[in-house]
Amino acid sequence: MTGVAITHNPGKSRYEATVDGEPAGFAEYQLTDEIIVFTHTEVDRRFEGRGVGSALARTALDEVRAEGVRQVLPICPFIKGWIGRHPDYHHLMYGAPRSTAVD
Repeated sequence: MTGVAITHNPGKSRYEATVDGEPAGFAEYQLTDEIIVFTHTEVDRRFEGRGVGSALARTALDEVRAEGVRQVLPICPFIKGWIGRHPDYHHLMYGAPRSTAVD
């Protein structure tokens, strides 16, 4: 999607999406030492069906993967469904075996 930008706003415990500078949606979470719980994702109706939710999910989960500290517990149906459709993110799920790279 053209013009979509995702930023992490730790002060509000959420990832925020803008489209051409306009607020377009967010994905809220709660943290523990070992888990990030995605609780709610919302996309403004004006931007539905344009990939904003997917951009939020991908950016947030890519950040979780890069940090390598927490597993994901998706209470939010959107994030849960997104992970379900993207097998390369299944290992991030809470309870999934943590992958160990062997060279």
